Amino acid sequence: IENAIQKLGVNRKEMPAAEFRKKCEEYAYGQIETQKTTMKRLGTVADFEHPYITLKKEFEGRQIEAFAKMALDGLIYQGLKPIYWSPISETAIADSEIVYIDKKDPTIFVAFDVLDGKGVLEGDERFVIWTTTPWTIPANLAICLNEAFDYAVVQTEKGKLIFLEKKVDELLQKFGLTNQGILKTFKGKDLEYITVKHPFYPERPSLVILGNHVTDEDGTGCVHTAPGHGADDFYVGMKYGLKAYCPVDEKGCMTKEAGDFLEGLFVDDANKVVGQKLDELGNLLHLEFITHSYPHDERLKKPIIFRATVQWFASIDKIREQLLSEIKNVHWENEWGEVRLFNMIRDRGDWCISRQRLWGLPIPIIYNEDNSPIMEKEVFDHIAKLIHERGSNVWFESDVKDLLPAGYTNEKSPNGNFRKEKDIMDVWFDSGSSHNELEARGLPYPADLYFEGSDQYRGWFNSSLIIGTAIHGHAPYKNVLSHGYVCDSKGEKMSKSIGNVVNPMDVINKYGADIFRLWAATVDFKQDMRIGDDNLKQVSEQYRKIRNTFKFMLGNVNAEDFNPKTDRVAYEELTPVDQYIEVMLNETLKTVTDAYMKYDFLAASSAVMNVMTNELSSYYLDFTKDILYIEKMNDKRRRQVQTVIWDAIDILAKCWAPSLVYTMDEVWGKFTNDEAKSVHYTHLPVAKEFANAVELKTTFAKLHEIRDEALKALELARADKVIGKPLEAELTIVCSNEDKKLLEDTLCGKVAQWLIVSKVSFVEGTERSITVTPAKGMVCPRCWNINEEHAEDGLCPRCQKVLND
Repeated sequence: IENAIQKLGVNRKEMPAAEFRKKCEEYAYGQIETQKTTMKRLGTVADFEHPYITLKKEFEGRQIEAFAKMALDGLIYQGLKPIYWSPISETAIADSEIVYIDKKDPTIFVAFDVLDGKGVLEGDERFVIWTTTPWTIPANLAICLNEAFDYAVVQTEKGKLIFLEKKVDELLQKFGLTNQGILKTFKGKDLEYITVKHPFYPERPSLVILGNHVTDEDGTGCVHTAPGHGADDFYVGMKYGLKAYCPVDEKGCMTKEAGDFLEGLFVDDANKVVGQKLDELGNLLHLEFITHSYPHDERLKKPIIFRATVQWFASIDKIREQLLSEIKNVHWENEWGEVRLFNMIRDRGDWCISRQRLWGLPIPIIYNEDNSPIMEKEVFDHIAKLIHERGSNVWFESDVKDLLPAGYTNEKSPNGNFRKEKDIMDVWFDSGSSHNELEARGLPYPADLYFEGSDQYRGWFNSSLIIGTAIHGHAPYKNVLSHGYVCDSKGEKMSKSIGNVVNPMDVINKYGADIFRLWAATVDFKQDMRIGDDNLKQVSEQYRKIRNTFKFMLGNVNAEDFNPKTDRVAYEELTPVDQYIEVMLNETLKTVTDAYMKYDFLAASSAVMNVMTNELSSYYLDFTKDILYIEKMNDKRRRQVQTVIWDAIDILAKCWAPSLVYTMDEVWGKFTNDEAKSVHYTHLPVAKEFANAVELKTTFAKLHEIRDEALKALELARADKVIGKPLEAELTIVCSNEDKKLLEDTLCGKVAQWLIVSKVSFVEGTERSITVTPAKGMVCPRCWNINEEHAEDGLCPRCQKVLND
């Protein structure tokens, strides 16, 4: 938000902090309203009138209380460490805000002359180091070896060089030097505490030290060590009492300490000058350029640097085992999620929580005259109370004494001179404190589910776990579910610069919110997803089929035609084919219920789509038109079919409701179910179990084999111009008496109606076959069946009977 505000022409350095923060607040609320409008249009359900927002004073007050508890428990401390630093934004960057992007950098191999061989070396040797960040050479305080590796002293045209024995030939070839003989070999541990001359600063020797982080895969095995510019360097340096020396300022420019020839240069520009100086001094053995993966600021996509500064940290070490234990107690909907977060927590260092920004919650620390931070409950409580009442701007608007309890004194500030911290908290501390809203809203802790993108294992899931466990003793969530990234139709990540970004509102305006939602319900959202016109056109076609099917069903059980309270037929009185559809509907309901419980919306939507397409639209609803449209209004067979259709609408509307929110509400408004005013006030029904379900499925599996053969025969007959449409056909089925009995008994003698032909005759035979011939007779103008018997007006006997009764 600070970056966005400054792009609008606001200079934060030319106005009071409180005024700049108010501009940020206005911008933030504008963005919230935009997001809220989109979410409402999408049909999401939320307490939009009472959202939790991290800039609200109530949220801020609770966050200060969380910080205070962690501080008083010894989990918050101030320290000097090398951290990710953005020279563009001039602030610390969180681990979670880092992405790795390929970057071309100079790689240099540098010789450091031995100063004191400690009786192990003769003193005229040179250690060869390797680095991809030449600008850190001024900060070199040591050369790190691995105690177990073998190092060779090799005679060359440029003196006696020391590096890994296994890389002698490879490195000399790179340097363009001749192997004039390996004079000696040493284990790394034998060379500990030898000192070497820094090429630029002879008065400042560098120490040879040992560290397990040194590998023999790349470089020379002699690692350039600058404790102020890298985590490994810092920690190994601590063991040897080396300070975190950092001659680089907040803008990424070399300071006066680096020397006149470097002062004021940006680090990238310093690379070239460092290389030239080393070459002039005779210490540069080789320079080449490589492309490697390098950390960048995720927001700005700009390279960061490692820079030692005084920052505030949340201790991970003190609660690491507890955090790892809590991870195992959580249910991870993405199976790999547990391993991913476990490894991150296991390997992460302490969390740098301070940021050099204005827009955010201030770190509630006041310093004594001796610069020691005041970490007392009384002070924290007072600050929390002020922020609860007036919001965090009180920190920037008030004098430091007004931020302390009335009459506060401290022996470390005999003159009563205090100062307040200028840094704010990392935004991940803000979002990671959101579980405090649960108790504030009368909800139980932990939350049932945390749901966010797959990048949040290093973000929200991570910070929430740390703060929740630190404050409450266990994780703030019972279950965690994550989704992948939405990509364009080619699978490319969306980017404004490429121009392949899909705006949700554009999709909604063009296709409608429910088609957008149906797309979301028909992709595997746990993986990266693709969206584009081709995808959306396919989804639109699916949606059209769904809508048309409901439209047909609703038209046949409308209020004037079917009263579910008086016209329903009990399951036991349905025909086998009706019962079969009821079984399939309830099996679908069970599948959908189970899928929703697993957040498997793809499985749920596939199951509903399959039953609507295969069992209803192209099968049951097709052949029962002959019943719905032809039989008398109150005919029992018609009521049987209407009962099945009514049940289908009830089940399917509730199954689709979480996805097609607008459409199913519309369906419900036309439906004769008074269970609730809206489908969204109903629950998924419990799937029914039917005693004859297995028998029915076995029977209809056999019948559908015969039906498939009949449909194939009809299609061939149409292709050969024997018939036009199926009702023009008569089928002769050669089959066993067993098959004939199965068909006629199960279908109550209505085999032709089931196959949507005008007549079916049977011939006994051992091998089943189906022959199609044109039906004989006249087309009934009412039912369109062809019949040899008809009245003067052309009506078939069946239609005559219906009209005469």
